[in-house]
Amino acid sequence: MSDRDMLFLDPIDKLGDWTFDKRVAEVFHDMMQRSVPGYSNIISMIGMLAERFVEPDSQVYDLGCSLGDATLSVCRNIQVPGCTIIAVDNSPAMVERCRRHIDSCYEYTSVNIIEADIRDVDINNASLVVLNFTLQFLERPARLNLLKKIWQGLNPGGALILSEKFSFEDAEVNELLFNMHHDFKRSNGYSELEISQKRSMLKNVMLIDSVETHKARLKQAFFSHVELWFQYLNFGSLLALK
Repeated sequence: MSDRDMLFLDPIDKLGDWTFDKRVAEVFHDMMQRSVPGYSNIISMIGMLAERFVEPDSQVYDLGCSLGDATLSVCRNIQVPGCTIIAVDNSPAMVERCRRHIDSCYEYTSVNIIEADIRDVDINNASLVVLNFTLQFLERPARLNLLKKIWQGLNPGGALILSEKFSFEDAEVNELLFNMHHDFKRSNGYSELEISQKRSMLKNVMLIDSVETHKARLKQAFFSHVELWFQYLNFGSLLALK
């Protein structure tokens, strides 16, 4: 169980760019529950989608796994012989806590937790790949190449789950959902100072796209079927099939 997120409760003199360091890792679960609308629903449904797509003797990739919530959801929902989950994150603090968070004693599924840049990981024999609030932290020019690499490594009929924070091409809708997201965070106990400081730290490292941009990029990466399957305010998840 993580501690309560109070990282930005007091004024910070010099706000640098966001990093997934030890302090963030310690409060990450609380932060996601209180900051990301629908986070628990997405995690639960990743497991249910895994039931449909994970095949025997194949691999599942959780790219940008943080503390392993998506990996655990897959583990709890599949009993597929010969399946391995490969969970990858480039944050040493996240990987260290992920290894403690994940019970490796699964009868049917082995879990391999790797500290690495997701762009450097070979994708092969994959029946399911998860990018759960990960792509938005990658430089935009690198996103298409990663998606093409995932497509190439997926088996026929395999699936990619892509969860992201969204922008909206309609400026009025974009502002409305932006403000409602702040209402959501206020309702979960965050102060104006906490919201403002966190937003300032994230603005240079979390670069969000519209649903339309995501769909077009996934099509460009050769995915045959792409659709938004979940949305709560300006957060959601797409499903892309090979």
